Amino acid sequence: MLLIFIQKVTPRIDFVFKHICSRILGLEIGFTSVIEEFIAHEGPKLSYAKQPMGNEFFIQSFGLLERSGIEDLEFQVKPWDESFGFFLVSEKSRLPFDIFSAAFFLLSRYEEYLPHVKDELGRYPASESLGFQNGFLSQPVVDIWAYKLKAELQKAFPKMEFPKKKGTIHSLLRIDQPYRYIQKGFVRSLAGYWKEVSKFKFRSAFKRTKVLIGTRKDPFDQYHWLIDVLGRSNNKLTSFFLLGDHQILWKGFNSRREKIKSLIKYIGDYCDVGLLFSYHALNETDILKKEKKQLEETTHRALSSSMNSDFLVLLPEPYRVLVEQEVERDFSMVYEDTPGYRAGTCTPFLFYDLDYEIKTPLVIHPIAFTTEGFNKKYESDSLQRIMNLYEQAMRLNGTFSVLFNIHDFCEQTGNSLWRNLFSEKLHANGQ
Repeated sequence: MLLIFIQKVTPRIDFVFKHICSRILGLEIGFTSVIEEFIAHEGPKLSYAKQPMGNEFFIQSFGLLERSGIEDLEFQVKPWDESFGFFLVSEKSRLPFDIFSAAFFLLSRYEEYLPHVKDELGRYPASESLGFQNGFLSQPVVDIWAYKLKAELQKAFPKMEFPKKKGTIHSLLRIDQPYRYIQKGFVRSLAGYWKEVSKFKFRSAFKRTKVLIGTRKDPFDQYHWLIDVLGRSNNKLTSFFLLGDHQILWKGFNSRREKIKSLIKYIGDYCDVGLLFSYHALNETDILKKEKKQLEETTHRALSSSMNSDFLVLLPEPYRVLVEQEVERDFSMVYEDTPGYRAGTCTPFLFYDLDYEIKTPLVIHPIAFTTEGFNKKYESDSLQRIMNLYEQAMRLNGTFSVLFNIHDFCEQTGNSLWRNLFSEKLHANGQ
């Protein structure tokens, strides 16, 4: 056990030390405020305070973890070996930066509580983030810092043992429109025709007609291919279905149709099924409860995984509602249009409510990127950036999560990157 001397264990300290030491490094840790107990401990130990007591393994505190509330902080981000760090401390500290305060700043999404400019959908944009502005958004810096701590601990305590860990791959699939043309009903199909004809897309209208009369397969119906790929892989997939109203009429569908229910059950036989909460559900708790109940009645399982429509996370309210509804895991922590780690980590972490200063049981699963984040980019450049993200997560024994959309798997030239990434890399034979 790693014993940590702290004058007072605050909720912030408990939260961030357990993420870095336990979730990332796999260590058992304990806290003490009794000097005699700390001195008598014969195993590995460190102190975290403003000043060291003597010559012990010491990490100097910047002070953020001993405070409460939200305030505008002044600090600089500086290069640190192959990465970056902030909350610089003195040379007395074993590490040049207070990685625990810095990790808390990122994991709690402290910056999203501060005044900022929102995008057109009311979301916190990547361009406002510390990671984007300082060039480390593509790095899971919290995990990098954790392994720097590990290296220093191994120097100080050569006999200290760390559990062996292995990186994991977790694919995610967004199904907000299960089929492109079928299962729409008369009004929605008519709206689709009107959209195509009004924009002189006669070829698209002709394709719609062939699908509707049954002479051509719906382009989004790639589910048998999907299940076939999954059958050859040991890696995990979670599929998220939208059951509420779609914001665009012609893209919507009746989620209570037997064909849609059968599809959900079919997918649920081979992977986890989660719920993509609609835009309206994020503003109305009664609608959210209704959508949750509908999925549970279809799958005959309690809802455990959710994602917010358009990745709208206006902290802290949406996560508080999920905690109240006993949802276990959320997959909304990503910037839709910008690859990288929004919370600075590739390891799932608990939601910390800054207003109430409490650690909640809701597990936030960070996503490396959505396929939308690589739109209008060259395939070769995209693949290189994707592999860099993948290799980082595997090297740090983290979780590499990618969010696909069902339309990414349509058999067309532009989708070859996503079909190959899913089937040949993330879910190849034996993986």
